Amino acid sequence: MDHGFQRAAHLGEPVRLPALAGGALWVGVTFAAAASGRLRFDTVPPTMGVLLIASWAMALRLGLGRTGSRLAQSTPLALLVLVQAFRLPLELLMHRAYGEGLMPVQMSFSGRNFDIVTGTTALLLGVAMTAWRGRVPPRLVLAWNVIGTLLLANVLVIALLSAPTPLRVFMNEPANVWIAHAPWVWLATVFVPAAIAGHVIIFRRLRMEARGVAPSSSRTAEHHPSPELAGVA
Repeated sequence: MDHGFQRAAHLGEPVRLPALAGGALWVGVTFAAAASGRLRFDTVPPTMGVLLIASWAMALRLGLGRTGSRLAQSTPLALLVLVQAFRLPLELLMHRAYGEGLMPVQMSFSGRNFDIVTGTTALLLGVAMTAWRGRVPPRLVLAWNVIGTLLLANVLVIALLSAPTPLRVFMNEPANVWIAHAPWVWLATVFVPAAIAGHVIIFRRLRMEARGVAPSSSRTAEHHPSPELAGVA
């Protein structure tokens, strides 16, 4: 292991335990809140809406903050991409929820949600980056991350416009209330924030590699940033 990767690994050490502890606490708190029936859309303000905003704001804070910086620098880029493959089984689960009548059709890939593309391509791209180090253009990773971010934003907007609030646009039933119940609350308060933070961290990693701050993902560019990344910075 070269000095760059040793330094990056050292930077990642302080992140692990606090991040795991904080994540476990958040999973427990959100489950308890949903199980108690306190998360609703018909209150003023809607308690579920407040939790959604808090969850997504925390994800941005994590991705843009010191923890996100350390994760971006210490985690291989291929792994950061592969992590987003969790959205493939998640989308299959959501489609099953639509089939069971829990979720409106527009939130599935039978409707207006195409985030399954992100999960599938994350798996393919991550494996390719691992197998062919140095042969996957950084601009391809950047393009994938942009598209994945847009597809995530699309489903978030659809979810908000399907909830029983004054902002509701999709009036077909069922309304998007299933995410206020346990364990489905984790979809919006754990998995979505993980996807948001993941995209932010990948953007930061690409920017770091363009500036030569993070260890390169390719064997041939461990000490020199790829000129293809110059436009990312």
